[in-house]
Amino acid sequence: MVEIKLKKGKEKAVLQRHPWVFSGALDKIKGKPENGDVVKVVNANNDFLAYGYFNDQSRVAVRLLEWDENIAIDEAWYTQKINKAISSRAHLLTKDTDAYRLIFSEADFLPGLIVDKYADFLSVQILSTGIEKAKTILIEILVKTLQPKGIFDRSDATARTHEGITAENGLLWGETPPAFIAVKENGIIYHINIAEGQKSGFYCDQRDNRQILASYAKDKSVLDCFSYSGGFSLNAFKQGANEVTSVDSSALAIETLKQNIELNKFKSKKYIAIQSDVNKQLRAFKEEGKKFDIVILDPPKYAPSRSALDRAARAYKDLNRLGLLLLESGGLLATFSCSGAVDIDTFKQIIAWAALDAGKEVQVIKQFSQPEDHPVRLSFPEGEYLKGLLVRVL
Repeated sequence: MVEIKLKKGKEKAVLQRHPWVFSGALDKIKGKPENGDVVKVVNANNDFLAYGYFNDQSRVAVRLLEWDENIAIDEAWYTQKINKAISSRAHLLTKDTDAYRLIFSEADFLPGLIVDKYADFLSVQILSTGIEKAKTILIEILVKTLQPKGIFDRSDATARTHEGITAENGLLWGETPPAFIAVKENGIIYHINIAEGQKSGFYCDQRDNRQILASYAKDKSVLDCFSYSGGFSLNAFKQGANEVTSVDSSALAIETLKQNIELNKFKSKKYIAIQSDVNKQLRAFKEEGKKFDIVILDPPKYAPSRSALDRAARAYKDLNRLGLLLLESGGLLATFSCSGAVDIDTFKQIIAWAALDAGKEVQVIKQFSQPEDHPVRLSFPEGEYLKGLLVRVL
C-alpha cells in the first residue's frame, strides 16, 4: 500500500480524528498512488495514523476513513459502515415519513457519499474520487441491503470538479424514477423530481424545522422565500395559516409546489405562488407596503468557501434587511444559512447588522439546526452546515 508521510507536527488533526488531511501537510509519498486509491498515512516517525482516499487534484489530499491499522478497507468494511448508517436512521421511516438521508458523507465515515431515500428509490451523490472508485461495490451493498426500485446518480455538484472528476447524472441500477415521485414527510405528501430537482431532489435537512416553524403559523400570513417544492408553505397550511405566499426563481419549483398544494387538498386555502428573484420580489413588496406575520428566508449557499465569506455576509445582510422591513411589531423572521463557512455566531452578527439597517429591534426566540439524519461528528465540526434563527420583531 502507498504510504503518505506527514510533515513533523502536522499529525495533530489526524490524531483528533478529523477526516481531512490538506495537501500542505504532506511531506513524502512512498509509491505512486492513483487518485481515489486507499493509502496509509504515517507521521514523521513513520508511525501509523490512519487510512484514507488520496487525491492530488484536491486541497484535501487525503480523506480519512479508518484509524485502526488492523482493519482492511474492503467490501466487509464498506458493508459495515453502510449498514450502521442505515440502521441508525431506521426509526425515521414511519407511516408519515418515507424521505430522509441514509448516508451523510464524513459523518458516517464515508467521505464523499450521500444517499437519500425517497419512498422506494435512492438518490446518490458521489463527491470524492475514493467513493467513485468504490462505486460498484457500494451500489451492490445498497441493493442487497435496501432492495430499492432504482438508484439514481445525482453527482453533479461542484465538489466533483474540486476532486478532478466530471459530473454524472443518470440511472445506476434498477428502474428509472418517474418524473415525479410521491413521498411523505411528517404526514405531508410531496411530488419530487429526482433527475432534475435541486440537489438530490428534495431538502430533507429542513424536516424538523418546517414542523417547528409551522407551529407559529395558525391564522397568520406567511411569506415563504426560496420556497422550492413548498416544504415550509405546506406545513404552514397544515397548521392553519390564513394565507401563504411562496416565491422561487425556478419554474419547475413553482410547478411542483402547485402540484403539492393539490396533492394535500390545500387548494381552497388562500395561496399565491410567484416565480421571481427573491431580492427583487422583496423590494416590490416593500414598495407596495405589503406586510406579513411570518417571513421565511431559506436561500441557497452564499458562501461555498471561507474566501467567499465577506461577499456572502453582505448578501445575507441585505436579504434579511429586506425581510425584516416586511414585518411589524410581533412579526417573526425565520432565517437560514446552509453555508458551512458561516458559523452560528457569525450568522447572528449578520442578522444583528440587518436589524440595525432595517431600524428594527429584535429578539432571537429559537435556534434551528439540521436533523438527526444529518448528524455532526464532533471531530468534524465542518459537517454542521445548516443553521437558522427565529427572530421576533419588537
